[in-house]
Amino acid sequence: MDKIKIAIAGIGNCASSLIQGIEYYGDKEEKDAIGLMHWDIGGYTPFDIEVVAAFDIDKRKVGKDVSEAIFAPPNCTAVFCQEIPKKGVIVKMGRILDGVSDHMVNYSENRSFLPSDEIEAHKEQIVKELKDSGAEILLNYLPVGSEEATCFYAECALEAGVAYINNMPVFIVSNPEWAARFKEKGIPIIGDDIKAQLGATITHRMLADLFRKRGVKLERTYQLNTGGNTDFLNMLNRNRLASKKESKTEAVQSVLGQRMDDDNIHVGPSDYVPWQNDNKVCFLRMEGKLFGDVPMNLELRLSVEDSPNSAGVVIDAIRCCKLALERGIGGILYSPSSYFMKHPPKQFTDDEAYMMTDEFIKGLRDD
Repeated sequence: MDKIKIAIAGIGNCASSLIQGIEYYGDKEEKDAIGLMHWDIGGYTPFDIEVVAAFDIDKRKVGKDVSEAIFAPPNCTAVFCQEIPKKGVIVKMGRILDGVSDHMVNYSENRSFLPSDEIEAHKEQIVKELKDSGAEILLNYLPVGSEEATCFYAECALEAGVAYINNMPVFIVSNPEWAARFKEKGIPIIGDDIKAQLGATITHRMLADLFRKRGVKLERTYQLNTGGNTDFLNMLNRNRLASKKESKTEAVQSVLGQRMDDDNIHVGPSDYVPWQNDNKVCFLRMEGKLFGDVPMNLELRLSVEDSPNSAGVVIDAIRCCKLALERGIGGILYSPSSYFMKHPPKQFTDDEAYMMTDEFIKGLRDD
């Protein structure tokens, strides 16, 4: 089968884990492929994904082969596949727009972005690169809070006629105006804000759903997250945090039998701890009432390497997007979006989303 050709905007930790993963599973068989939700989707395995174009703004990455760029600072995720062969794909200069927060200048070079001296690309240049490379799908891996830059790359995808997977908490797929434009052009989209394989949000959702199913009244809850990667550094600027907090909060609210008052639920990134690097620690507390109004509470601490935790989910999203392209399905892919993303256009329980996505893969749903 032909490779699934992807382009990536933002060669950060998440892109590093994705590209490492594509290589890592290349010499595996299904029985040895630990850590994947699906080995085969429509005949495509993880190794059938090929990066053909890449964009970034950091001078330590622009101009380098993508196989080298994924290990350049400020990337700090786990290296689980050290030998990445040259891809022959040079990272091109993108557009900065609001992709770099002003406060990052106060931190060391190894922690912050260093914009390249190269001239920023115009939309026409990005579109030409997408077309010339043969890319079928564009992945958005820009920093949290990059509203203008995310919209810029969405425009590029529309003009180039390539599918768009929005892994970040800027609302494109769940925005009716954007969704209508992709639908009109027959281009599939998946989004918004990638849901990790076993992260803070999916764990919080499953526990909230368990409370509901077991008749426990959830009265108060918080999810506090700390980490040391550039996303957590970005989010020290609280102005960049609004959509991320909304995305994570709605992901939990959507599985409750009754919405909680805003004062009783807090879900969101809390602080930047440099030495944690790409490790994210979640502190979760849930307070409720059992039979006879007897109080109970649950406390959980979850520690995960943040970027690999999302890469396996993105590998599945890419392959579902490819199936949509093959089947001529345009617009929102509701089933994959509900299973893979925190802020899809329509929220379903995780059990429902799992079954819907399974049906989509089997060709029983056209979304």
